Amino acid sequence: MTDSEAPPAKAPEGVSGAPALPRPVLEIASGYAFTGPALDLGALLWDGRCLPDVQIRIPLPMLNRHGLVAGATGTGKTKTLQLIAEQLSAQGVPVFLADVKGDVSGISAPGQENDKVRTRAGEVRQEWTPAGFPCEFYALGGMGHGIPVRATITSFGPVLLSKVLQLNQTQEQSLGLIFHYADQKGLELVDLKDLRAVVTFLTSDEGKSELKGIGGLSTATAGVILRSLTAFEAQGMSPFFGEPEFDTSELSRVAGDGRGTVSVLELPAVQDKPQLFSTFLMWLLADLFHDLPEVGDVDRPKLVFFFDEAHLLFNDASKAFLDAITQTVRLIRSKGVGVFFVTQTPKDVPGDVLAQLGNRVQHALRAFTPDDQKALRSTVKTFPNSPYDLEEVLTALGTGEAVVTVLSEKGAPTPVAATRLRAPESLMGPVDPAALDRAVQASPLYGRYAEAVDRESAYEKLTAREAQAASSPASAAPSASVEPASSRGRGRKGDDQDSSVVEQVVGSGVFKSLARSLGTQIGREITRSIFGTARRRR
Repeated sequence: MTDSEAPPAKAPEGVSGAPALPRPVLEIASGYAFTGPALDLGALLWDGRCLPDVQIRIPLPMLNRHGLVAGATGTGKTKTLQLIAEQLSAQGVPVFLADVKGDVSGISAPGQENDKVRTRAGEVRQEWTPAGFPCEFYALGGMGHGIPVRATITSFGPVLLSKVLQLNQTQEQSLGLIFHYADQKGLELVDLKDLRAVVTFLTSDEGKSELKGIGGLSTATAGVILRSLTAFEAQGMSPFFGEPEFDTSELSRVAGDGRGTVSVLELPAVQDKPQLFSTFLMWLLADLFHDLPEVGDVDRPKLVFFFDEAHLLFNDASKAFLDAITQTVRLIRSKGVGVFFVTQTPKDVPGDVLAQLGNRVQHALRAFTPDDQKALRSTVKTFPNSPYDLEEVLTALGTGEAVVTVLSEKGAPTPVAATRLRAPESLMGPVDPAALDRAVQASPLYGRYAEAVDRESAYEKLTAREAQAASSPASAAPSASVEPASSRGRGRKGDDQDSSVVEQVVGSGVFKSLARSLGTQIGREITRSIFGTARRRR
């Protein structure tokens, strides 16, 4: 597209020197001339030139309409996340970042000025000032540099756990019935050994009769689940499940100076466990969904959540799992939470989820193979009509450049704009591991979550039962081994006896002991959510 293809037009207000620009450029400029608070992404690229007078932006209130950051490896997706996270933090919005490669921790430290930074800042008319931002660093199960993030098995729930264990649909439903049985019998599932103990009991001679009472769960399927759990533990997964369980409200904190806290989940230590960390990220999001109040449309998001390596979440996912993701993404917007999926191409994200993503930053794509070319054509079809030849543009973009379309202040898509992105003001690389450890240990959250707690739960109860049965067989009646939930006020309100067992799993409410205070177990109501996760009353 050249300047001669369209006649000059009157410039929109605030675009200096624009009368000499072609009409499509002026239309793009007008589409991004927002009046309210917005994040600055960069300057428009047109006909091989960077036009600093035409700034490309995202309205702050639209960040909870979700988004996608995509592009081939090495095109600058991580720096784009860093750029957006910095500006959100500066405007008082908390941010969650998954640091898969270990190079996002630099957001806590001021950047280093060099020739590349100065050149980029000059090209896009950016007043670049080095700045670090308030951060908390987390690590799954304490593996790596960060405050340990753990979840109880009960809170994680059967649907997410089935994804991690790579169970099929039948096995997933069976695991849901096992959770239902544990709820009804007052067997708290805190860590993996608790779940293994319950499954072992149900496959034992004594426990086989219990299977009939929870919907006819087959011994063979229970055995498959047990073997999957054993293999899972053998891979060193036990530290991720247990107590103290991480309170996801920590992700919504604001620093004392009014800037939003950037929560960085350090994942390099578990790079070889992609299903685990991607599913854990979904647990964080699902837990937030069920704890945050409805707020509707707000002036600024309550939290923006960046879901890196998103394709790992959707690979080999069951229909129930995908449906739950779609519903969570659709509904969490009203809680003031924005979700950005980060992956290589839009085709990595299911269509129903992609339809919910109103903001798009698409970095360069490669077209070296027939599959690459097919992916490129599919990506182009996901954009609104544009004066650009997007197939050509998307293969010609340089590092730190992207094709952008977002939602305007009125909620309508903005014109497609090839953009040279701004440079992050924080350090573009990891901080020193020793400095990272010092920051972690200095955090007020460290004392709350650092040390694991192993309290009495299903494993201890069933072990005690086995010991009692061995010493006094006559007293080991199955129905008396654990106190039923209903006898302790844990029954479901409005239980419909005609409902199926699966419906009971989804709708059951139980009163469980999930924490201790001065040696006393505190009962907290849980309900099974979209993912079968447990909602905790805080």
